[in-house]
Order: sequence, then structure tokens, then C-alpha cells
Amino acid sequence: MAACEHVLNTKLTPPDRNTQIHKEECTQCFDSQDLPQGIDVCLSCFNAGCLDNDRHHAKLHYQKTNHPLTLNIRRTVKEKRKRANDEEEPPLKISKLAIVPEAEEDKYEYFTKVKCYSCGESEIDKTSGILPIIIDSVMTSLSASKKSEIQAWEQEIVTCDHTRQLVQDPKTLLESQSLAHCNDCDLKENLWLCLTCGNLGCGRQQFGGITGNSHGVAHYEKTKHPVSCKLGTITPEGTADIFCYQCGESRLDPLLGQHLSNFGINVASQELEQNLKFDFSMVTEDGRQLDPLFGPGHTGIKNLGNRVEKQKNIYTYTNLLALASWKSCYMASVLQSIFSLDEFKQRYFPNATEHFVTCTNNPAECLQCQMAKMADGLLSGRYSNPVKYIGDDGKEQTKQEGIKPVMFKSLVGKGHEEFSTMRQQDAFEFFQHMVTKIERNEHATTGGDPTRIFKFKSQQRLQCTARKIENAEKKEGEEDQYEPISLAECLDAFSADNMVEYNCHICQKTTVALSNTRFLTFPEVLAVQMRRFEYVNYVPRKLGVPVIPPSGPINFDKYIGRGLQEGEKLLPEEQASEPQVNGAVLNELLLMGFPEIRCKKALIATDNRDAETALNWIFGHMDDPDIDAPIQTSKAAGQSASEPPEAVVANMMDMGFSRARAIKALKETNNNAERAVEWLFNHTEESDESMETENATQQFGDSTLPANYVLQCVISHKGTSVHCGHYVAHVQEDGQWVFFNDEKVVATSGPTHSEAYFYLLRRVR
Repeated sequence: MAACEHVLNTKLTPPDRNTQIHKEECTQCFDSQDLPQGIDVCLSCFNAGCLDNDRHHAKLHYQKTNHPLTLNIRRTVKEKRKRANDEEEPPLKISKLAIVPEAEEDKYEYFTKVKCYSCGESEIDKTSGILPIIIDSVMTSLSASKKSEIQAWEQEIVTCDHTRQLVQDPKTLLESQSLAHCNDCDLKENLWLCLTCGNLGCGRQQFGGITGNSHGVAHYEKTKHPVSCKLGTITPEGTADIFCYQCGESRLDPLLGQHLSNFGINVASQELEQNLKFDFSMVTEDGRQLDPLFGPGHTGIKNLGNRVEKQKNIYTYTNLLALASWKSCYMASVLQSIFSLDEFKQRYFPNATEHFVTCTNNPAECLQCQMAKMADGLLSGRYSNPVKYIGDDGKEQTKQEGIKPVMFKSLVGKGHEEFSTMRQQDAFEFFQHMVTKIERNEHATTGGDPTRIFKFKSQQRLQCTARKIENAEKKEGEEDQYEPISLAECLDAFSADNMVEYNCHICQKTTVALSNTRFLTFPEVLAVQMRRFEYVNYVPRKLGVPVIPPSGPINFDKYIGRGLQEGEKLLPEEQASEPQVNGAVLNELLLMGFPEIRCKKALIATDNRDAETALNWIFGHMDDPDIDAPIQTSKAAGQSASEPPEAVVANMMDMGFSRARAIKALKETNNNAERAVEWLFNHTEESDESMETENATQQFGDSTLPANYVLQCVISHKGTSVHCGHYVAHVQEDGQWVFFNDEKVVATSGPTHSEAYFYLLRRVR
């Protein structure tokens, strides 16, 4: 085999431990190394491309980068080793909680060859030059997908002496959840419960908008109480996020139920087998298997957590309870639902090739590339092929393998505290997170943001009734009644008038007001979350109320808001109040001799961080013309997301952003300054003038009538809390319901009424 000049002329560098090597599947489609032609891995940047005659993403990569050399990788499954009696060897004994990369050399056989695209894709001598070193590095290194998967759930979470030998103070009851907040500030989220004394301290501020002032850490430094439990993560199964400050690591608490009961928190104990078998029936009432579906739009998604269950032999039995929550079905159900919508199909499926040709980003790090890859995987039908197998009953059955979106999950969840892990998450929260990511990414594109179909404007109405407050007493012994109700009744209840206590500035007395929410505009697709989970003494409880979906269109005309009516007057705005500052730090600054107004401005601008940070702000703003001007007040409660707090706007302006850009970014990120800065760096091409205009004229949805909606998608949940259980999706296609249960796709009669959690309603005209 002749030597190739490009081997000597091309700069090749062996990958190091931080290099992302894509060698399992194409970065732009789901073709993998298991296909007869394999995939080509670029030896310059380690991107993987398919060899399909129509798409040929490997050739497209060469045309865009001029990287000539690739390593073609193809693998086949080896036959499993058997004993003399023709039985398969048993799995290894349980040892520890860790993700152990499977010994792939025992499971697969690999075939490789080097090709040069500059020489017409001809095979070349793979022993030339530095090629043997590069090839060996690629083949022995973990792939990018494997690294991402292992990083997401290879965390050796074990017990420690501090959790096993925890000594608690005498019993004490916590405040009810509605009243609970950090003992050192007013934060009611990201709270950590000290399992020694019951102190509630807020955690650290984290990327993604999670607030915190580190008072939990301060409590440990003061008391040396080592172990804390994060409120909001406690499950009825007796698991939760545990952190040992003394070890500086996440830990397992084998006696968590006992430790929580010391503070009046009681968790239910359930068997492991039940936790690992959350599933929806795949048979009809008469016991017949539901008919599997294949082809375009009927591709299943593998549950990434299944690998954990299949390899549970590497876990200790005491830690197996956590495995039920290590799943990705929440993501699969959302993806199946949104890619059933025409707007997402049109945005990412037919235009995928056009984007791939022009995109200059790394495909694995480009959200639009990965959305197009998901659309192609789910909608093309190429990965939805019937495979025959022998079921547990000994009969031949048909299934499909489905696709495994590890690359997509890694990108969408990157940097997020929860979605970057392999733990079970809330499907509706993931839907919101993904919509936000897509919206930010699509803002600067010309193809149109498909998430606009979910947006609308609402009207919140508060009407003073000038009546005395009457407190209704709840009857003792009342139990929850789970009688069926219709979805229309739920919508009526949501939009109904509510009696709220109100301090009226006109009447000058406490009275009762009527509050309701109405639509000012209607979206093309309405996302509706059922509040099936409630917290009872810090432990989530699921409400299994059967909600009957509509058989036909639902008319929303009665839910439209009419604004201010004739004869009505606007209530005056609530009295404004000066933003709160940390009194202790304020006194410290005053003792240094600075004017009080400057000290307060410094603390407001620096989020009450500490005296040193505030002091630096004062020195940096000594020459501001308005340094001694009165502090601009904000509403005492309920600052609208469309009106960012002035202190936050000013803080962003101090970073060098214009007022228009700061306001626009804060509106896009729900007034989260950290996310707003990130948003601005991703939208540098927009002018201040365009942002000024959009701030004033942004419009979502329309107010035309009639407004009729039909049910298109239902995401259902089986389990006791959002931290465990199983999600599935039902999608309506031309009057027929299609059921997506991970990689299983079947025709069905419809969703389970008592398990429905999240609806997508499509407007019909």
C-alpha cells in the first residue's frame, strides 16, 4: 500500500486526556460505528462523520476544514462466553458505587483503517509516520460521549464516618415549609438542613440562577456540625442530597429517615424492587401486546439510566435505592412531544443539511446542530427499524433499538446543577430549561425561533371589594377526594376569582380583594402543567386525581382579559420601599466614615456580599455625579419580570453595558443578572436601537377570537415524586394516540388520566 504525502504534510497531534474524541457516532446524525461502513474519525480534530451516500457528514467535514486524514472505525459484537453447559457466565458480584467502563475489548471486535480524503478517500498505510501513535491514542481513549456519561454519574457517593456516626441534638420540630427560610437571611430556596441541630442555612450561589449566601457553610465553620441535607430533594423513598462539610463531598446517609424524624420529617419506606420497576402497561385490557410502530416520527429514545440498572452488579445493596432515580426519561418524553409540533419539525428537519453546510462551530457544541440531529433521528425513520427477539414468554416479539442522545443531553445540560447529572428530573422544568436554551440560541438566527409558539401575554387582575375579611375554617378529619374532573374544570378553577387579603391604599384598611389571571394574547401552543405534587412536611406527595382530557376542542374565549373596564379606576401602585441592606455590614462601613447613602448604594449594587466588595464599589464610584442622589425605590412586593429592579440594571451598567441592553437581557433571563450577562455575550450583534424598540414593542401571541385548542401531547408520570419514577409521552396523530415509552413506540387508546402531568394544547383555527 503506497504511502500518502498528506501524512507528512498534515500536522497531527495525539489527543490528551482533555481532548473530546467523537468515535462512537457521527456528530450530525445517529449513524454509528456499528454500521457495516463504520464511521470516520478526523485525525486532526477528532470529529466523527458518517459515510451515508446521501449525507456523508465525514466528507462534509473535510470540505469545510480541509482535514484530509480519518480513521475509519467499525465494530461487531463478539459472542458471549458460555460455560460448558451452554449457559452464560454470571455477572460480577456487587462491590461499590461507581460507574465502571465496560471492558469493550471483551464485548466488541474492532476493525480500523486510515483514509485520505485529499486522495479521493483512498485507504493508506496506517503504519506511516506518527499514525500508529495517533490511532492507538484514539482507540484507547474514552470517547466524548463516554466521558460525558461517566462524568454525569460517576460520583463515588458513599457513606462516611460522619453520616454513620452522626450525633443529633434533642428532638425539635421545624417550621412549616411555607414559613421556612434561612436562619441568617430571607432566602426560602437552596436551603440546607443541619442534621445535628436543625439549623437552616442557604447554600452557595451557583451557575444557572440558583441563589445563595453560603450561610450553610458559615454555620459549619462556626459549629463544626458536619452533615446537611438539602430541603426539596427529600423523597418518600428516604433519599436526598446529603453533603458532608468535613469531608467536602456529597455523601449517602444510611439512617436518613431516622435523622429526619428528629425534626418531625417522616419519610415512607418502600421496597427497592418497586422503585426499580416503575413502568406503564404495554398490553391491552385483554392481555394483548400493544401494536409496535415503526418509521418516520416513531423512533424511540433509549433511557440513558438503563445502563445503570443493567450494571447494578457494581453497586452495594444499601445504595440501590438511588438507582430508581437515575434516568433520562424526563428528557425523552419532552423531546418526543416538541418534535411532534410542526414548528419544530419545519425548523430543524428539512433545513438540517443547509445549516450543516454553513455552520462553522464544532457540531457537538452547536445547539442548532444537535437539534437538527435530534430531528433527523426522530423524524427520518432511519433508526426505527423492527428487530426480532425472544421475549420472556419464549415467543418471538418485535422491538426497535431507538436512539441514544448522549451528545444532546451533554450539551443542553452543560453547566446546570441538575440537568448535567444522570438523576431523574422534573419533565416540565426540563421543558422550560430547554425552551430557554433554544430561545437564546435562535435569537440571532434568521430561521425563526420555534419557541415563540409557547409565548403569550397575561393579565393579572386585583379588584378591591372593600369587604371585611372572613376566614373559612377547614373541617377536621377531611380527606382528599380523588374524584375524576375534566381538564376544562381545571382551567376554570385556575382562572376563577380568588379571595385574597389586601391592604387597600384607597380604603385605608385591610379588606378582601378578588384576584384572577386572564389571557391578553393566546399562544399557538399552550403548555399546561398539572400540580400533581405537593409537599407535606418537606416530603413530596403525589396527587393521583384523574383528569379527563377533552374529546374535542376547548374554547378559551371566556379566559380572555378585557383590561380596564368603563367605570373602573386603577388601584394606586403599592408604596415603594428602599431595597434592604445588610445592617451589620452597613455599620461596619459607617464606622469607616463614609456617608450612609453611599454605603447603602454600595451594598445594593454588590448584593450585600461583604464590606470589602462594597468598599471597592465606593472607591470606584466616588466621582459619579449621582453618588449622593436619593436611592431609587422599588415596589415592596412582586416586582414584575418585565420591569427589572433598578439596582440590578445599574449594576450591569457598571459592567459597561448600556441601559437598553441591560434591560433587554434581564427581561430575557427573568431578572437573573448572571444569566443576563451570559445572554448579552451571546447577542453582541444586536444594536442598542433594536433592543430599545423590542423592549417597547415585543408582542407574543394574538387576541383574536375564537380561541379553540385541542390536546396534542400528554406527558405522564408514574411514581411518588419528581425525584424518582418514570415519564412517558402520548402524542395524538390524526386522531390516533401514539405512546412513547423510552425506546418502545406503540399505538394506544390514550393517556392514563390519573398519571397525566404536562399537556401541550394546539390552537386550531
